[in-house]
Amino acid sequence: MRRFPSVTLHPAGDQALLVEFSGEVSPLLSSRIQSLANWFAHFVGAGVYECIPGFKTLYIEYDPMVYTFSVLQTVVHQGLQEAQGIHAHASKVIFIPVCYNPELAPDLNDVAKLNELTVEDVIRLHSQPQYYVYFTGFLPNFPFLKGMPQEIATPRLARPRVLVPGGSVGIAGEQTGFYPVDSPGGWRIVGRIPVRMYDRRLEQPFFVQQGDWLQFFPVSRQEYEDLQALDATSPYEFRRNAL
Repeated sequence: MRRFPSVTLHPAGDQALLVEFSGEVSPLLSSRIQSLANWFAHFVGAGVYECIPGFKTLYIEYDPMVYTFSVLQTVVHQGLQEAQGIHAHASKVIFIPVCYNPELAPDLNDVAKLNELTVEDVIRLHSQPQYYVYFTGFLPNFPFLKGMPQEIATPRLARPRVLVPGGSVGIAGEQTGFYPVDSPGGWRIVGRIPVRMYDRRLEQPFFVQQGDWLQFFPVSRQEYEDLQALDATSPYEFRRNAL
């Protein structure tokens, strides 16, 4: 049986509680946070509105007419014991096409120069790892990932852009990710995905989940345009490998 790390419970306003986990940020810790969130979703019922995971936290919003902070603390400790037997999300690897053509990657050259690398090095290093999805947020289907090589870590833009096209793949510090829809943003854009990353044509448009792994693979500009044309007529079928 898996054992949960120690936690600290903090009030977060008058109707929320923050569970802060000890230990290093890791996929294992993330799965434990997810297990506790699943326990609340399946066993608590009325009185808990939402559970939002972070890298080392779980934010629990509750109805103060049902729970006091003190009572919810007891419920959390109960959940920490019982959630040890609950499996987290069944992980899969999702393969995502990215075009690193400079016309679609306005910051690619700067990322290479700032890290004293070639553009080819940046593309190779960026598309090599499998990135773990710790949680999603900020925008629909926007994944918060870890696993990017330190060699291509680059600060955010000093002045964010007013508009970043949906599908843009960016780097911010030691993180990478993609903008699923058009949005303002300050991440360094190093590529673009040719297909919709938030697709309202689908019954389940949120296809990236906490616990998944993502791997980017390079496509040419022609392949980008071909995939974009296909996606315009029907949703793109991402290749997935179960773990």
